[in-house]
Amino acid sequence: MALVDRILTIVITATITSAIWIVAGGSLIENATSASQRGTTRPAEVAPSPETTDQNGANAGGDGETVPATLLDLDAPTASKTGQPRQLVIPVQNIRPSDLSDTYSDSRGDNARLHEAIDIMAPRGTTVLSAAPGKIEKLYRSDVGGNTIYVRSVDGQTIYYYAHLDGYAEGLREGQRVRRGQRLGEVGSSGNASDDTPHLHFAILQTTTDAEWWEPAHAVNPYPLLTAR
Repeated sequence: MALVDRILTIVITATITSAIWIVAGGSLIENATSASQRGTTRPAEVAPSPETTDQNGANAGGDGETVPATLLDLDAPTASKTGQPRQLVIPVQNIRPSDLSDTYSDSRGDNARLHEAIDIMAPRGTTVLSAAPGKIEKLYRSDVGGNTIYVRSVDGQTIYYYAHLDGYAEGLREGQRVRRGQRLGEVGSSGNASDDTPHLHFAILQTTTDAEWWEPAHAVNPYPLLTAR
């Protein structure tokens, strides 16, 4: 039995010693590996900062120059809360909002119809301006309106009607695009207007993009739009 006990003691001692060396060796290897990694691993590159944006949504370039995020088209059609066009130029030169009268609801033709336009009084030959940007849809001569111009808006849904002109601006033609404030012609009294009261008959008609210039359309009172009321 003594011999067996001695053999068991030797085996147990050897096993414990081996376990100690295995644990110690693993720790040394791990420490060596960590030290090696610290010596060879490069720090991550710093990510570039996002491009700065000011409160107006404009991006600031590297040289400090501010680049607008969007460009505004000043001739683009705009609409009020009621869906009506606004920011119109008074279509007769040198006429102020206070000079205008609201004749939209006045009766015409022995009370047979409403005026549905405003008359802007001015001396004969005064320049008539385009109230809004658009395209010349029709230059038309009629017994009632005399020399008339139909301008369709950029979005195609509004027609601006100018009547009783003394004449058209030189070179004006159908299909021509016009700017807001561009000269269209001169105030006159052609058609059924009285020679004693030259004026511009100005109407705004809401229509559809596929409707012809002569088709019935919904009239809109220009007066509040021209006077910002």
